[in-house]
Amino acid sequence: MTMSFSMTGYGQSTMQLGGYKIQFEVKSVNHRYCEVVLRMPREWNSYEDGLRRLVQQHVRRGRIDVYVTRESDLSEGSMMLNRAAAESYIRAARELEQSYGIDGRLGAAELLALPDVMLPTEAPPQGDDTDWEEALREGLTQALGQLVSMRGIEGAHLIRDCQLRLSNLAAARRELLRLAPTVVEDYRLKLRQRLTELQDGSFTLDEHRLGMEVALFADRCSIDEELARLGSHFEQCKELLEGSEPKGRKLDFLIQEMNREVNTIGSKANHLALGGHVVEMKAELEKMREQAANLE
Repeated sequence: MTMSFSMTGYGQSTMQLGGYKIQFEVKSVNHRYCEVVLRMPREWNSYEDGLRRLVQQHVRRGRIDVYVTRESDLSEGSMMLNRAAAESYIRAARELEQSYGIDGRLGAAELLALPDVMLPTEAPPQGDDTDWEEALREGLTQALGQLVSMRGIEGAHLIRDCQLRLSNLAAARRELLRLAPTVVEDYRLKLRQRLTELQDGSFTLDEHRLGMEVALFADRCSIDEELARLGSHFEQCKELLEGSEPKGRKLDFLIQEMNREVNTIGSKANHLALGGHVVEMKAELEKMREQAANLE
């Protein structure tokens, strides 16, 4: 079974390294292209290009927001008080109290909970960039795995829904094929009936002119070409939905073409039953277009 992907998904992972707890969060939404937005601590900016390429290896289309956060892991190893950070917080609290009358007292528990007040006694490795980059790639890969899995599940649902819509469209087309030949005959009968009702002996019904009028009507109202093109579009759409390549853009194009043919049929169809099927087909195409907008 071929895999199709939605552009909507979420993934996360957590790892410990160098006395830190590192969290990865990846979200993706619809986008025309593949846009990757990375947010992580400034000192890891040198790894951004490699991590961006890693995301692009897993995702072909969509806006992907990657959040990498880091915090001291109190559960791993012993910790030490960062006096400089603590004193900075205390000074800031006092300044707020003096300037604005805000209560600037900080309890010990509150102070210890502030970022960077407690640091691991063993400082994180500074010189071994390879260890950090490999660790970040590993954590991001785990989060991307969840993202891709969710996108795959959602994509399969979207494909099934599009296939159902396509089946409904094909059924409506078969009805149009069945009804199309009756349109001209119905017009012939109605025209003859009206002329007969109007006949008061002042004119003679000209069968030849009646036939010409019906022939002109048949030419104006013929939807054979539109139905043939619709059949071709349906086959292409079916193959695309069953294929493994990215299909969002191609499917959107096919839906536009199918909608064009259906609109033409609607403008030509001078028949109540045909008009009803046209309305149904336009509704199915609109639902299908909404689903296609979410496919990669």
